[in-house]
Amino acid sequence: MRTHCWRKSSYSGEGNACLYVSSTDDATIRLRESDAPDTILTTTPTALRAFLRSAKAGRLDHLDKA
Repeated sequence: MRTHCWRKSSYSGEGNACLYVSSTDDATIRLRESDAPDTILTTTPTALRAFLRSAKAGRLDHLDKA
């Protein structure tokens, strides 16, 4: 099993609610949370960039209105 070099997000601060990021040579980005380290989300830089742009622009705000 390949090991990943995980980096903690600078926005996570201190505590147990942390986001970790890892990338590979084939341009794959992996994300995981500290409270569920075995659950890994895999994406591409293009898709992650589009997601972050949408979130920053408020285009996902309607999703938390449940």
